[in-house]
Amino acid sequence: MKRVAVLGATGSIGASTLDVIARHADRFRVTALTANRDVAALARLCARFRPEIAVVAEKGCESELRSLLAAQSPETRVLAGPEALVEAAQGAHADCVVAAIVGAAGLGSTLAAARAGKRLLLANKESVVMAGPLLLDALERGGGDLLPLDSEHNAVFQCLPGARPDLAQAGVRRILLTASGGPFRGRSRAELGDVTPDMACAHPKWSMGRKISVDSATLMNKGLEVIEAHFLFGAAASVIEVVVHPQSIVHSLVEYRDGSVLAQLGNPDMRTAIAHGLAWPERIEAGVPALNLIDIARLEFEAVDHGTFSCLGLAYQALAAGGDAPTTLNAANEEAVAAFLGGRLPFLAIAEVIEQCLSALPARPADGLDALLDSDLTARRQAQRIIARLAGC
Repeated sequence: MKRVAVLGATGSIGASTLDVIARHADRFRVTALTANRDVAALARLCARFRPEIAVVAEKGCESELRSLLAAQSPETRVLAGPEALVEAAQGAHADCVVAAIVGAAGLGSTLAAARAGKRLLLANKESVVMAGPLLLDALERGGGDLLPLDSEHNAVFQCLPGARPDLAQAGVRRILLTASGGPFRGRSRAELGDVTPDMACAHPKWSMGRKISVDSATLMNKGLEVIEAHFLFGAAASVIEVVVHPQSIVHSLVEYRDGSVLAQLGNPDMRTAIAHGLAWPERIEAGVPALNLIDIARLEFEAVDHGTFSCLGLAYQALAAGGDAPTTLNAANEEAVAAFLGGRLPFLAIAEVIEQCLSALPARPADGLDALLDSDLTARRQAQRIIARLAGC
C-alpha cells in the first residue's frame, strides 16, 4: 500500500490524481491533502479519502476547515500555512508526493519532498524553472525518484532508456516537445489585440486552471517546459525543440542519432501520466479511453510562429542567460498573467512585461534558495511597476 500526499488537491491535477487513486484503493492510500483556500472543496475530499493531515495554505482559513472536518473527518489533523505544506510534503506519513501547487508557492514543499527522499510526482513546473539545480541536488541527497507529470516531460521520460540517462551516451539527438498551439493557433499578432480572459482560458484540448490556460495561449507554458526539460534531462537548449501538434495525441518525441524517433501517444488526459508516475515501473488502469488511430486519422505538425508567440523565445533567452534569469522570467509571467486575468493588462502586453523585466534585471548567480526567493520578489516588484505603467495607473 503506497501512501500518497497530494499537494494542491483541489486543482485539476489533484482531481485527476485522486480519480486514479480511487480506482486502485488496494494499492494507494491518501494520507495528506492540501489546498490554498478552497476550504469547502478540501473538506469534501477529506470526507471521502480520510487523510491523516489536511493543510490549508491560508492561515486565516484554518478555523473554518477545522470546523467542517469536526463532523466530516474528525480523525484528520488540520494544519495551516507554508510550514504545514512542508510538513505534508516531507512527513513520514507519505511515501509519494504529488506536487501540484501552481506557481512559485509550490517551491518550498517540492524541495522538502525531494530532500526527504520521497517519490516526487512533479506537476509544479515553476519549481524546476526557478530552482532546477537546487531541486536536483535535493533529489540526489534525498535519494528519491522524480517522475514528471507534465504530459510532455512524462512522454520524454517514457521514450528515454532509463529514468534520466546521459543523453550523449544514450545517442539522443533531439528532444521534441509538442504544443497544441492553444486557443489562438493560426492567428496573427494583429488578431489578438482584443483577447479576453475567457477567450484565453478556452483551451481546445485540455481542461486546466486559468493561469496555466493563459500560459498555453501565450506559449509560455512551452517556454517553461523547455527550461524544465533542460534540468530534468540534462539537455542543452540547442537539443530541445518545440513543434505545434494541434491534435495533442503525440505528447513528445525523442530523436536518436541513428535516425530513430520514439514518441509517446495517448488521448489528452492527465490521468495517463499520473497513473504512470504512481505505479512506475508498473502500468495500471488510468480510466483513460483507448486511443483509436482510425478515428484520429491524421496527425499534423507545424512550426511555431515565434513572431506572434514571443514568450517562447523569451524563455530560451532566460535559459541562455542562466543564473536567476529563469526565476525572473517566471515571476514576471505570473504577475503579468494575474494582471491580465484581473482585467488590468491586455493579452499582448504579457510578453512585453516579461521582456522589460528581463532587460531591467540582468541575471545574477542563483546561490541558494534565499537568493532565488529574493530574485523572485525583486522581479515581481519590477513587473508590478511595469504593469502599472502600461496600464496607465
